This record gives sequence, C-alpha cells and structure tokens, in this order.
Amino acid sequence: MTQRRRRHTPEQIIRKLREGERLLGQGSELPEVLKHLEITEATWYRWRNQYGGMKSEDAKRLKELERENARLKKMVAEQALDIDMLKELNPGKLVSPDRRRRAVQVLRQRFGVSERRACAVVGQHRSTQRRPSRTPTDTETVLRARLWEISRAYPRWGWRKAYWLLRGEGWVVNRKRIRRYWAGEGLKRPARTRKRRRIGPQRGDRLVAIRPDEVWALDFQVDVTADGRQIRFCNVVDEFTRDALATAAARSFSADDTTVLLDKIVAETGRRPVNLRMDNGPELTAAAMRDWCRFSDVAPAFIEPGSPWQNGYSESFNGRFRDEFLATEQFDTLLEAQVLAEDWRIEYNTIRPHGSLGGLTPTQFRLQWNNQPALS
Repeated sequence: MTQRRRRHTPEQIIRKLREGERLLGQGSELPEVLKHLEITEATWYRWRNQYGGMKSEDAKRLKELERENARLKKMVAEQALDIDMLKELNPGKLVSPDRRRRAVQVLRQRFGVSERRACAVVGQHRSTQRRPSRTPTDTETVLRARLWEISRAYPRWGWRKAYWLLRGEGWVVNRKRIRRYWAGEGLKRPARTRKRRRIGPQRGDRLVAIRPDEVWALDFQVDVTADGRQIRFCNVVDEFTRDALATAAARSFSADDTTVLLDKIVAETGRRPVNLRMDNGPELTAAAMRDWCRFSDVAPAFIEPGSPWQNGYSESFNGRFRDEFLATEQFDTLLEAQVLAEDWRIEYNTIRPHGSLGGLTPTQFRLQWNNQPALS
C-alpha cells in the first residue's frame, strides 16, 4: 500500500528550510539533511527558490494573497461567463416563466453550466424551473390559432383590434389575456410614428357632427400603379359614424367627376349630408361643386387654406387607408386598384373594429344608433 503524499503548509516549509540550513552549517552533507527532512533534492531547491529568506509571517501573507488572487480570477471568469450567457439570450426581457424556463435549458445545453447557475443568470427560481409546464387547453390552442389567422389576414392590426374582433365573434375573453397571447406568439405590428402636434382651431370652434349624415368629410389621396402612372383616390367619410362612403380610384378627379361620385353615393345609400367638409382644392372650389351643393341643399364647410388638421376625420381615415391598404398593395392596373379599394372599404365598414366607436364597426354603430329613436 503506497503512502499518501504529504502536503506542507508555507510555515512548515520555512521551518524545514531553516532546519536544513542549520544542519548544513554544522557540516552535514546535503543527502543526510534531505533524508532527515524527508524530502527530495528537487523539492529542496524548489522550496529555496520560492521561500528562501522569507519568514513565517511572510509565507502566510503570500498564501493569503494567492488565495485572494485565485478568488478574484474565479469571480472575473464567472462574470465573463454570465455576460456571454446573457448575450446568447439577447431577445430582451424574459417576462414569463415559460420563456425563462426555455432560456435556462438553452444555457445548460450551450454552456454546460449547472441548473443553479443558469437560473441565477436568467432570474428564474429553481422551484419554478422544476415545475412542469402547464399543458394548454383546447380553448387556448384554438384561440392562439385564431390570433394567428387575424394577424395574417390583417398584418397592420394590433392586439386591440383582434380583441374587439373576437368579442364580435362571440368569444368571452379578457383583453389582458388576448394581449398576453398576442405577445407570447410574437405577433406585432410596425411601430406607429408619432405625428407632430399642430396648432390650429380648437374643436369647439369648428362644426361638430352630433348625428349620422350631419357632416361628410371629403379628401383626396395619391398613389401610383406599377408602371409609375398616378392614381388618385377620392375618400368620403361620415364624421359621426366613421362610415367610409367612398374610396373611388381614378387617374384624375375633376369637379364634375367629384359631383358624379357624390350623386352615386346619395343614390346608393339614400342619404345626403347636411354639411360637406373639404379643403380648398381647385376641383372642390369650382363652380360645378358649388352648384351641386346649392342644388342638393348641402352646406359646404371649407377649411382654412393650409390647415389640414381642421379636416381631422378625413386625415385620420387617410392615415388608416395608407397604412393598411396603400402601403401593403401593389397595383398593376387602374381596374385592380378600383376593385381592391372597394373591397377594403367594405371590410373597413363591416369587419374592422373602430376604437372611437367602442370596438364596433361603423355599420354596427349606425344600426345601433338607428335602433335608439330616443337618442336619434
């Protein structure tokens, strides 16, 4: 049976070095001294190079410095490893236990660290990590699949529009749950740009619609077909119900074309506005437009020149029209633009929930208003 190797402390080494130097000073030979000290010649010279001339207190201090240095090196290495692991995750905040659970598994596989270490980096409690994940119910699975369908069908919608649409379909679900599922599935729309606030007339200083068909707003938008030719859209909106009455497309709109479009809307809907809000464009201030308003008993409500914010409802509709339709479609011909614009208008009126209408569509809001004779 081999003898276990003995480890010497710095104090013991220094005491043996002093004993050996004393014996050598008395005339003893080195082999005899080494045999007396029970060490080899290589160990003797190694000890002399490392601890020669040191006192016991110096050796103790040196050993403490070595331990402190090793501890600091370990801390730096662990910190560097933590930074590398956080960079590996990198998706942002891990706000749900399931995402933290998956992150812990990824760190253990890629870095070979313990579960305790990975949980400390991610911020996950070990009992939560070991708890088995909840199996989603059939209702939850169907709801998540429906959210994916909504996101694919309407890529410019957010979770609020999806919530209102689901409520309209008969789902009894909390809005916070829809927001949680929407974020959990990674569904998102491009960030909305914040418009610069303009200073203009206050709402009380302008005409305000208090019932359907009291004020219609009219404005134009421009886009192009694939060959670079211009398309002009004439948008007409009921300011009270937010109903899109027209999104007509043509290469150009003259005053006569605009009056023909308004006559078509009146004939199809059986309604006509009390006031027509519009800007000071040449086709809207022409004699043909003034005559149409006079003959139809419609009061023109022109905004001040260079003040588009006074036609806020039309500008808001134009923003939605641009964001959800014009920015996502490419038109090869004028006919294609006319058909797609009309389809989008019908969808806007009958399917798309409107925030200012309490999640109702413009068509639902108009029907609700018509069914309340006391209010109307």
